[in-house]
Amino acid sequence: QVQLVESGGGLVQAGGSLRLSCAASGQFNTNYYMGWFRQAPGKEREFVAAVTRSGSTTYYRDSVKGRFTIARDNAKNTVYLQMNSLKPEDTAVYYCTAQLIGSPYYYTANWRFWGQGTQVTVSS
Repeated sequence: QVQLVESGGGLVQAGGSLRLSCAASGQFNTNYYMGWFRQAPGKEREFVAAVTRSGSTTYYRDSVKGRFTIARDNAKNTVYLQMNSLKPEDTAVYYCTAQLIGSPYYYTANWRFWGQGTQVTVSS
């Protein structure tokens, strides 16, 4: 099995920045694609960003393009989400995920392993 542990969430004012980290352990393989989803209260879990196994290709939902950056460090089995220019609409629990097993990548059912989530709250 694979374990994913997120960290770095917290409370930040609108316009501020936050960096989330996700450390993978167990039977983790650096060939796995990795990604981030988020879920706000009363909302469906939605895709945020994903990165290929090499880290050379990234994908983002339109609302975070230009503000968020996903990156991975395979030597550390870690994926990051750098979030800049945060907005109250970004408030959600953010979940790390690994191993894309189907398509499209923006569906939660197409990812195998999930972290416990970390809360991000952006105040206005």
